[in-house]
Amino acid sequence: MKRFLTGRVLWSAFCLLLLALAAACVLTARVTARSLLCQREAERWRGDSEQSYAQISCFLPRPSAVGLKEIYTFRYAVLEELDKAGFEGNGKSEPFLDAWSCEGKVTVTGERGTTAAPVTAVGGAFFEFHPLLLLSGSYLTEEDLSHDRVLLDRALAWELFGGTELTDLRVQINGVEFVVGGVVERENDWASRRANTGEKGLFMSYDAYCALTNSSTIDCYEIVLPEIVRNYAAQLVADRFPNKDGENVVNSSRFDSGRLLNLSRSLAERAAHSGAVSYPYWENAARIAEYRCAVLWALAALLALPPALTALVWLIRLLAFGKRRLEEDVFPRAKEGVEEAVRVRARRRWEKKHPS
Repeated sequence: MKRFLTGRVLWSAFCLLLLALAAACVLTARVTARSLLCQREAERWRGDSEQSYAQISCFLPRPSAVGLKEIYTFRYAVLEELDKAGFEGNGKSEPFLDAWSCEGKVTVTGERGTTAAPVTAVGGAFFEFHPLLLLSGSYLTEEDLSHDRVLLDRALAWELFGGTELTDLRVQINGVEFVVGGVVERENDWASRRANTGEKGLFMSYDAYCALTNSSTIDCYEIVLPEIVRNYAAQLVADRFPNKDGENVVNSSRFDSGRLLNLSRSLAERAAHSGAVSYPYWENAARIAEYRCAVLWALAALLALPPALTALVWLIRLLAFGKRRLEEDVFPRAKEGVEEAVRVRARRRWEKKHPS
């Protein structure tokens, strides 16, 4: 008997350890997901509002057939659909938020020399979706009257100028002069460090990049839309945005536990990406984090399985024990009590009819 009790205590302690490990996996997955600020614009845009929003990214094949004309056409279509749905704006100046970007290579010249660097050409509210840390200066915005400002990242700023306080200094990009509007720090979370190869780079206006390179296509379009009913935003983008050969990603729900558990069943197939889409580094970071979170959730489910089965067995035994107690003790006592009550009532009625 003593050995039996010791075994049960050890098994219970083992189950508690497994539950603690499962909880650690879930916590790590949640921390990993929340570290990606570029996946949380719907949350920031919602603020204290009761209205739900969805963030969606559209990744287009290269070369894509989508330019500013298609973006503006889609914007108008979104306004029409939101008006049909009766959406009143929820107190915001605009009913939705969007941004677009494309990537390329340019030659940059600064005080310390010339180098080739990747460039991200941005439009709309790009830095709302990607709130990179400003080391100096200010972001590029749609309100800029001219498009001659660029942002350097820390690595490129140090290579070209030997510092980060560079506001209003000049650089040459493909032989054209631009003003340094500021310096930013790239994302430093676990996934972004692995997705971004450490290559130096810069950000410039999409309009300026098109004029500089005679290119007019867009690689990535991002939007935050009100989720009037479930899957409303994703369906609206699927129906009205021209992305036939690309891929749409619902960022605001990609780290939901149910989706990650389903994803964990097909990680091998997902790793073999053969589409025409070339992802920007922030999407590669999100996919790395997504992969890790899916593995963590699957591991948490496996770790929680023995305690769950043990709890189920104990529950069945408890129910069986309770049923046995009811049949052997409670029911007989209740029956005896009822019979006694009936006898007492019968005796009292007899005494009333036959007073002594």
